[in-house]
Amino acid sequence: MGSTYGKIFKISTFGESHGIGIGVIVEGCPAGVEFNTDFIQSELTRRKPGQSRITTQRKEADEFEVLSGVFEGKTTGTPIALIIRNEDQRSKDYSHIAAQFRPSHADYTYQVKYGVRDYRGGGRSSARETAARVAAGALAKLLLANFGVNIQAYVSQVGAMKLDKFYTELDLSQTENNAVRCPDPEMAEKMFTYIDDVRKKGDSIGGVVNCVIKGAPAGWGEPVFDKLHAELGKAMLSINAVKGFEYGSGFDGVAMLGSEHNDAFFIDDKGDVHTRSNHSGGIQGGISNGEDIYFKVAFKPVATIMQDQESVDANGDTAVVQGKGRHDPCVVPRAVPIVEAMAALVLADFYLRNKASKL
Repeated sequence: MGSTYGKIFKISTFGESHGIGIGVIVEGCPAGVEFNTDFIQSELTRRKPGQSRITTQRKEADEFEVLSGVFEGKTTGTPIALIIRNEDQRSKDYSHIAAQFRPSHADYTYQVKYGVRDYRGGGRSSARETAARVAAGALAKLLLANFGVNIQAYVSQVGAMKLDKFYTELDLSQTENNAVRCPDPEMAEKMFTYIDDVRKKGDSIGGVVNCVIKGAPAGWGEPVFDKLHAELGKAMLSINAVKGFEYGSGFDGVAMLGSEHNDAFFIDDKGDVHTRSNHSGGIQGGISNGEDIYFKVAFKPVATIMQDQESVDANGDTAVVQGKGRHDPCVVPRAVPIVEAMAALVLADFYLRNKASKL
């Protein structure tokens, strides 16, 4: 139940951080989509660990295998199964917390819900599960590319260090040119230094990932409960460590008058309908209006830190949790492709749902 997302373009992920591997089954993908292996692998490489000294030093190639659903380079319309095998597990790094509950982790809640938990790297609650989402999201991107939809995320904030520029003022092609994935080179250097300093202190820090979707046509989304922004919010909040989501003007919109916030319509030279402003974030009534869709995702500081912390254990006794293992001091640089992947999965599903909504 909790490992499946989507109504038509549907994914189910499986596997644990220190198990044989992780993977995803994709159902509902139309036949004939070009299965670009190099592109899918490049998306996984953007997310994989060990990219720089400000990310976890776990070494995983994150190379995927296709088990079904692809023939002669194209999807067949049948379920697509992909697997990414784990190669660099160090389960002994977690033996000391087998009976302890790490602060702000899923240890306690998993124990209460299931009566058993895989303590090695967090098991199913580990962010390693997101590699499966990125693989499926890459396939969704390949589908959406046929309609000119482009999804671009970037880091806009680390701790209190904030990039105070709207996405239209940035050259987003610069995002992948640095380890932080911030499109402003000067700010990226400052962010990198700050994250590295936090790492050296055995601590962690949070941040914000912005995402911009261009080329989504008007009409994608559903009224009432399955609004496009509601599904984007659900998808983003399902990512490990996410604590907040806002789209369009977001919380800043509350300080505006209606006369300032309303997006006036006009007809351009081609006869197409557009809005003069875009406080709506490309979504009105839960349905895309053809303008850019943009949103922000807030990530908390990584819960595992290299410092001793007070806690309790499964026997009800007080305990001191010692920080061990390999972990990101800040998750946002590697979260960029995850945010993009989840956005792609939402849009791919709504594309297919929209095809069934009218003649």
